Amino acid sequence: MLRDRYGYWLANRPIDSGGEAVVTNKYTGQPAARVRLADAGAMEAAIAAAARAFDETRRMPGYSRQRVLRQVVNGIERRAAELAGVLAVEAGKPIRDARGEVGRMRDTFAIAADEAVRQYGEWLPLDISERTRGCEGIVRRFPLGPCGFITPFNFPLNLAAHKIAPAIAVGCPWVLRPSLKTPISALILGEILASTELPAGAFSILPCEHGVGEKLVTDDRIRLLSFTGSPEVGWKLREKAGRKRVTLELGGNAACIVDRDADLERAAQRITFGAFYQSGQSCISVQRVLAHRDIHAPLRERLVAAAAGLKSGDPLDESTFLGPLISEDDARRVESWVREAVNSGASLLCGGARHGPFFDATWLENVDPAAKVDCIEIFGPVATLRAFDSFDEAVRMANDSRYGLQCGIFTRDIGHAMHAYRELDVGGVVINDAPSTRSDAMPYGGVKESGVGREGVRYAMEEMSEPKLLMLCQV
Repeated sequence: MLRDRYGYWLANRPIDSGGEAVVTNKYTGQPAARVRLADAGAMEAAIAAAARAFDETRRMPGYSRQRVLRQVVNGIERRAAELAGVLAVEAGKPIRDARGEVGRMRDTFAIAADEAVRQYGEWLPLDISERTRGCEGIVRRFPLGPCGFITPFNFPLNLAAHKIAPAIAVGCPWVLRPSLKTPISALILGEILASTELPAGAFSILPCEHGVGEKLVTDDRIRLLSFTGSPEVGWKLREKAGRKRVTLELGGNAACIVDRDADLERAAQRITFGAFYQSGQSCISVQRVLAHRDIHAPLRERLVAAAAGLKSGDPLDESTFLGPLISEDDARRVESWVREAVNSGASLLCGGARHGPFFDATWLENVDPAAKVDCIEIFGPVATLRAFDSFDEAVRMANDSRYGLQCGIFTRDIGHAMHAYRELDVGGVVINDAPSTRSDAMPYGGVKESGVGREGVRYAMEEMSEPKLLMLCQV
């Protein structure tokens, strides 16, 4: 399934030289493949190539950018099984979820192909006084310039696609630094991109050490930095980025409110998926469930029963739901946080055990809101349950967080739904589904420590472009 070694991509060309890093099979812990590492010279060459290529990419007509994106879609479809298998090995992602991510990546590029030919502007009437009589304006967007992308391990294909596809659609060249924990899928995407009509130098994919990748942050030729990862890293990068535009998607501890009139069967099903999908390694994973006191007990019963039925095992097994965490050290961290909560008085409803890099689906109750499992992003298969008495109280509890990415609400009360939409301090409110629900066309991003800026193809295109005014005056 995997080759022994993968080179990196520098200015659209494969490079098979230099240092190497080992990528492990996250299920077995054994080496799966080696990837070439880019050094400082390669990073400089990539940025210089992107700067040169911008003169061509910014002039590509919409139909040319659309054709490139459709070529990528076709390449993904041809190699879908291979890409899913790679995800299962290098990320430990259960194969059914891996296929889902490949499908979402395909959709992301397809959406970008559509958006590439509909970057609309506006006409402005400017004759608002005698001084500007006979004047009118036209506004359209122009690509910003070379972009630098840094992506995490948990969705190594689709999170890369959410940066790459909008950049191609708007006409920006780019350099990607994928996570060294899961670089192979991005390098295979490079093979697909290299077969398209992208101009020379328009893309580079460089697995590299942090020190080498930091040039994407500090080099002024990179006009936009888009980073997905931890808040601790993201805000430091923003401080170092200087004058360039920065978009950050930094995660959260998503809350889900279950109102007294909710469909409990659906709520339990979707919350179980949202909390434990990909072993909780998602920035919008359900971490805090707030249940109305009238339905708290029956919901708890359903959630515990559903968690107990989830199967852990080999990601390549079709019946596996819970794969390994990205490393055994991460599983140990999750174990220590759960133990800390229990020692502080929390009730362990189910789970709580570690098995090497695996961790059981875990529900906790009566958790101190100051405990790490409740107030810090856990990035593991652990969620907390708490009762509330009024919907206003539930909204306040959901807002009591340093993060603000998405929140889910299960309710039949339109008044409660609209109240939540107005009052929740988050980037997105999801009604009658878990906060882990995302459409690849929608605006996606957060507030507070969850980041700044928005992804979602059309919205990312706006981040990667600048409005320019043309003012026309009669003479």
